[in-house]
Amino acid sequence: MTGEIDVAEVLARRTAMTSDCDDKWQVQWLESVNVPLARGHARFTGPKKVSVTNKEGVTSELEANVAVVVATGSVSLMPPIPGVESCEPWDNRDITAITEIPERMLIIGGGVVGVEMAQAMKDLGSKEVTIVELQDRLFPTEEPFAGEIIEKVFTEEYGIKVVTVVGIRSFERSDSREVTAYLQDGQELVGDEILLALRRRPNTADIGLETIGLQPGQTVQVDDYLRSTEVEGGWLYAAGDVNGRALLTHQGKYQARIVGDVILGKDITAWADNSAVPRVAFSDPQVAAIGLTESAAREAGINLKVVEYGYGATEGAALRGEGIDGNTKITTAEQLHAATIAVVGKVTIDKLWHAVPAYPTMSEFWLRLLEAYGM
Repeated sequence: MTGEIDVAEVLARRTAMTSDCDDKWQVQWLESVNVPLARGHARFTGPKKVSVTNKEGVTSELEANVAVVVATGSVSLMPPIPGVESCEPWDNRDITAITEIPERMLIIGGGVVGVEMAQAMKDLGSKEVTIVELQDRLFPTEEPFAGEIIEKVFTEEYGIKVVTVVGIRSFERSDSREVTAYLQDGQELVGDEILLALRRRPNTADIGLETIGLQPGQTVQVDDYLRSTEVEGGWLYAAGDVNGRALLTHQGKYQARIVGDVILGKDITAWADNSAVPRVAFSDPQVAAIGLTESAAREAGINLKVVEYGYGATEGAALRGEGIDGNTKITTAEQLHAATIAVVGKVTIDKLWHAVPAYPTMSEFWLRLLEAYGM
């Protein structure tokens, strides 16, 4: 990269791409298909019954003829660490809506959100960025090499401090507004703001689940029709993060399509959100995957052979530029859908051998992986 990033323009572009959190286009679509909108805080008051209180405090009562769908998403988990709430930590929504870039950024959690935001803050001008992960590497749920490559890029190219295998004893925000994280090994990390990029919990604490026999704050358990398994009558459905099956935007959209079809009488079930979930971290380099990791597959008793190939060794990579590197035990985001199609279609290795990648493209790594396999 040459020159400097125009931070104001970047944030303006961010705001434009997110429509400044204005859902008017979705509202217009609802109106175009004659779907009425009741805006406000919705709570169950009984089977098929929902009350909606708007910002003026006016409550309306609704009752469904056929079904109610819970799609309230998830919220960031607040860890039980002394001082954390008084530090006014950011979550993923806070940090992606910022208007000023902090000089020093503390990030707790080395998964997708933590890694993406650490790199983004450094690119946008934070002088110091520190990321803390309790496990022994970044991306602890992916293949080990993914976290190793990202940590190397962070430390050698970005100057991002990576702290792993250590817990946090407490947090404190001083009168001067700086935040200190006191680690269990005695380290003290200081920043101007702190991001909690940890696990998430279903956003069901205040939607009246107790009136229909469910526990507030819990995940809404569903079957493959995405219908509640704990509420009688077959009228309650849940789509997206709230059902805990696959906490990803694209999987929530997939589930919403399934729910709509099921309610309309189509005999269809959700299964891709269990067995064919593509996932991507839009870091640089990207980390993308579908299916089980090697360790998870072995734990599941699957007999497998593992092959790897350097992503930068293809002719397509050489044509893109110098220094392109990576590994293709897991592929990159733009190539991920080919793997997704292979998984969903249950394409065998023998058949995949005949899917010849064009030369010279970076897709040639598929051929190299098959060669490494022994084809």
